[in-house]
Amino acid sequence: MSPARVAVVTGASRGIGAATARRLAYDGYRVVAAARSTAELQRLAAENGRMVPRHADLLVDADIERVALSADAEGDLHVWVNNAAALARVPFADLDRDMWREIMQVDLDAVFLGCRLAFQRMAARGGGVIVNIASLSGVQNVEKFPGLAAYNVAKAGVIALSEAVALEGREHGVRSVCLSPGGVDTEMMRTANPALRASATPDDVAAIISWLVTPEAALLSGTNIPIFSNA
Repeated sequence: MSPARVAVVTGASRGIGAATARRLAYDGYRVVAAARSTAELQRLAAENGRMVPRHADLLVDADIERVALSADAEGDLHVWVNNAAALARVPFADLDRDMWREIMQVDLDAVFLGCRLAFQRMAARGGGVIVNIASLSGVQNVEKFPGLAAYNVAKAGVIALSEAVALEGREHGVRSVCLSPGGVDTEMMRTANPALRASATPDDVAAIISWLVTPEAALLSGTNIPIFSNA
């Protein structure tokens, strides 16, 4: 009997992460759903027996490594979605080093570590797909919201990291794709700009991810896909 196909989704307790975990479980993956909110993860796992909830604080490197070990225990890692993010609206003049580092740790450092852990496993088994969730806030020449300097810089880093991972993953069959959503109806979007009303939903983004990890999307590696939803 073949090992289960495993997908990891970080930031899976709500928003895009929860929608992606549901969709990949529906697609037949054994989904390791990681987040800090244990109660919300338990509720999510109750919806589908393919879901494996794992508490993880992405400010703690050891927690991310335990998520990878959970994936090992479930089967063969095919997909890793780095979705978890942190955002705080702080005027640049008031942005201190501690807040800067916290945003960078969650939004960029944790993505790096997730990519590395996924890459090691996927390269060993002959391939896989890493999907990184960035933002239009990190895309060049797109208007930004004030007060999000650290978030914007971190998301620009995620886009660059995705390209670097794809370049080195090519010979191992490891693809890396980045999605940069704009207005998606999530709590984070409402924090970034309470006045914005978006037509895109987390389920819309999850449907795109569901396709991106299939063989039909094999040509897309190192690509950043901006999502300009109507608002």
